[in-house]
Amino acid sequence: MRRTVILAVVAALGAGLLAGCAEDSEEPGGSSANGGGGGKGKTTITVGVFGAFGLKEAGLYDEYMKLNKNIEIKQTSIERNENYYPQLLTHLGSGSGLADIQAVEVNNIAEITATQADKLVDLGKAEGVSRDSFLPWKWAQATSKDGKTVGLGTDIGPQGICYRKDLFAKAGLPTDREAVGKLWAGDWNKYLAAGKQFKAKAPKGTAFVDSASGVMAAITGSSAKRFYDENGEVVYKTNPAVKEAWDIAAAFATEGLTGKLQQFTPAWDQGYANGTFATVSCPAWMLGYIQDKGGAAGKDKWDVAPAPKPSNWGGSFLIVPEAGKNKTEAAKLAAWLTAPEQQAKLFEKRGSFPSAKAAYSLPAVSGAKHDYFGGAPIGEIFSRAAEGIPVTIVGPKDLVIAQNLADVGMLQVDQKGRSSKEGWDAAVKAIDNALDQ
Repeated sequence: MRRTVILAVVAALGAGLLAGCAEDSEEPGGSSANGGGGGKGKTTITVGVFGAFGLKEAGLYDEYMKLNKNIEIKQTSIERNENYYPQLLTHLGSGSGLADIQAVEVNNIAEITATQADKLVDLGKAEGVSRDSFLPWKWAQATSKDGKTVGLGTDIGPQGICYRKDLFAKAGLPTDREAVGKLWAGDWNKYLAAGKQFKAKAPKGTAFVDSASGVMAAITGSSAKRFYDENGEVVYKTNPAVKEAWDIAAAFATEGLTGKLQQFTPAWDQGYANGTFATVSCPAWMLGYIQDKGGAAGKDKWDVAPAPKPSNWGGSFLIVPEAGKNKTEAAKLAAWLTAPEQQAKLFEKRGSFPSAKAAYSLPAVSGAKHDYFGGAPIGEIFSRAAEGIPVTIVGPKDLVIAQNLADVGMLQVDQKGRSSKEGWDAAVKAIDNALDQ
């Protein structure tokens, strides 16, 4: 890998979306071997993750073991977070079957922080941890009301807008990333207006965006208050920010600006391959996905511009259970894995963008460019986005609410031609039912 970074073909996707894993297991963790002894006088630290989390794949475990000859690291992984997380809760409840370090996806960290803090080590006090190294909003997400920091951030998902230069040119829109960014700077409604401009001269068979749901997720990701308020109450029904996100996304659908696709489906993948949509809201981790699905034919046709407002999609944390047999060594490892230097390496090798702001000045991040996207300065673009993301209130059922708004509500508006109100009502009914269970 060059220091300017050419991302791997598929970046680690976060949000539990990637298939593929290291050392598959049906359990989210596993107790340390021999009561903490790894043989030959070594201490074994177990790490439980979901999917292709990236730490092992980036070689960080091997590097740590070379630096610490008395430590052996063993990882177990469950392929999907929706299978991993319920088991993690069960094991935290029983205090058994846990790894020394466990990964937690961002959509689950609020529930972990609110309900499991007494079962977790305060990593804010761990050796080698510096609060100032992290983005304030990322640190806050894993800090309880009484000030206990139960998780250390690994990656985040600052968003840009990935766009097809060739389709923009044919539609009479600018192609230079700075000029493109100015089209919608500061206002998601300007993104909608750009879509209408595109449609007026759009190449036959192409749409401005992939999906209305993707637009909605990007807009809600730029708001401090989304589905919950400061008191932990569900407020998505009355929150103006959610209403704005819904209305703008629904307008994309009703104005005929979308490809009517559902993200992370074969049809969506085919859209990249065939160049059927011109823009997509893209976190840093999605660049590798686009490269993979777009193939050689898409090289230099895609570029990246800043999103209308700083927005986040994705990211994870590491926690250390109190029930672990190697809490002190596990906390040291968690601190090292999430330190700026290691986060920069993870970005360089896996495309996972650092949650440690101190990493942004390191060459692997600050000088990062992406050849597939026309040499776009992705380190600069996503660093600026990351620093502008608001401290977002994350609730315990954020994922449930977001999924139903997208896959039950907005998908009906986008694909089935239902009215905005019909889609909203369907989503609310589904969410109410889910939250009552």
